[in-house]
Amino acid sequence: MAATGSEKQGADENAKAFYVSTPIYYVNDAPHLGHAYTTVAGDVLTRWHRQRGEKVWYLTGTDEHGQKIMRTAEANDVTPQEWCDKLVTEAWKPLWEHLNIANDDFIRTTEKRHTDRVQEFVQDLYDKGEIYKGGYEGPYCVGCEEYKLPGDLIDGEGALEGQKLCPIHKKPVELLKEENYFFKLSEYGDRLLALYEANPGFIQPESARNEVVNFVKQGLQDLSISRSTFDWGVKVPWDDKHVIYVWVDALLNYATAVGYGADEEKFASTFPADVHLVGKDILRFHAVIWPAMLLAQGLPAPGKVAANGWLMVGGEKMSKSNLTGIKPQDLTSHFGVDAYRWYFLRAIAFGSDGSFSWEDFSARYTSELANDYGNLASRVAAMVGKYFGGELPAATASGDAEQAVKDGLAKAVADADRAIGEELDFQSGILSIFAFVKQVNGYITEQEPWKVAKDDSAEGRARLATILYTAAESLRAVAVLLNPVMPETSQKLWDSLGAEAPLGALADQRVQDAGTWGRLPAGSTVTKGAVLFPRLEEKPAA
Repeated sequence: MAATGSEKQGADENAKAFYVSTPIYYVNDAPHLGHAYTTVAGDVLTRWHRQRGEKVWYLTGTDEHGQKIMRTAEANDVTPQEWCDKLVTEAWKPLWEHLNIANDDFIRTTEKRHTDRVQEFVQDLYDKGEIYKGGYEGPYCVGCEEYKLPGDLIDGEGALEGQKLCPIHKKPVELLKEENYFFKLSEYGDRLLALYEANPGFIQPESARNEVVNFVKQGLQDLSISRSTFDWGVKVPWDDKHVIYVWVDALLNYATAVGYGADEEKFASTFPADVHLVGKDILRFHAVIWPAMLLAQGLPAPGKVAANGWLMVGGEKMSKSNLTGIKPQDLTSHFGVDAYRWYFLRAIAFGSDGSFSWEDFSARYTSELANDYGNLASRVAAMVGKYFGGELPAATASGDAEQAVKDGLAKAVADADRAIGEELDFQSGILSIFAFVKQVNGYITEQEPWKVAKDDSAEGRARLATILYTAAESLRAVAVLLNPVMPETSQKLWDSLGAEAPLGALADQRVQDAGTWGRLPAGSTVTKGAVLFPRLEEKPAA
């Protein structure tokens, strides 16, 4: 689902796009909460930058080659391509549409626009002497599509006692020996360390950066970039007995999707990515192998590789292989899509592991969304309707209490813009907005407009009008700030406030300007629409 023209209005089309990518996801199964977590984070980040008035490009997609895909297809008695087509059309794309993901492109690694450019990129490296032929023997995890170092493995227990396991998938590795082509990764250690030093924020969070720096300092091995024991992949152009290693193929999507080798103008105005969002288990591919490949080709490194933590259920990483995968629809059917988008970014600090529980989601939904935010919107609309016939009055009697609200809004805007737009600290940004929501609730409680309404004098009416305008104008700003996180709810609130232009359409609705006071015109028709966050029914039976 591409961003609308109104969201892009005001962007400088000559500027480089703010380019954000998710990993491209393996299509060996349907997506679970972990996949959706990263994709929603990218969507909120790019919506935020669009609403700053910036030119934005948001890329996601699917990784469709490799031994894991081939084996899954064989187990389902279909060809790998048939399996990929089925999963993409019936599971992956429908989920992103369901979650209101506004991606600009969806790349599939089986597309010709990708495979042709991958062959060209690898051929160039081969012609430059960056690739050579050799042999390799070592433990291989099909789930990771990666040769493992012996020190990375864990000992099996119980039925798997005596076997070495992948620490991520908890399954035995396979000992592989084959003739491969190798990329001279070992020659790029010093240049990678120089890159990390020159750009301290290149890898986030700090713990992830330290892990990668220590890994590179220990010395890099040359990278096997082809496989010869199966054929589901992009053919090595100079030796069709080999297919290109799936991770080399996959990483190149960040270049091929924006015109590498095909559309010079688009490539120049988009590449490199400003932010690669990845899971921490694939950090080394993105922070070591990918920039080394770009250095070898004379291309710029991405601006930032941000690794999110794992979503945990019962102490285990959420995944299909560990039987802890949960479908996002299991939650959206109960809590709603906007609450789903909000919850994981609010409840878990981005970059850290976090545990999901139904009970925690229910408690936060009730306390913060329904009681704090939704109830505020309902109360304000009801009072404007009761005391002023639904017509928003002008504020003519502002004082210190109103100034405190204005100051609180200015702080919320600055804090949220810095946290979400610059630091990828979604939790802090959302909390700063909801701190302002609590402040407005407190303002109404202290000002007691229901008591002020009993004073029919001109001064009393002016005071009542000021209180309700202040509350409604605060909600106008909250709708703008939460639009990237909860777009459907924000639009409902926007409509109930009687705001005329579509939310996100004009420059004066940019997030950084949300604190400019007085944007909601007096005289607007305020209506009490549908409840923003309905009361939750009983938890569905397991």
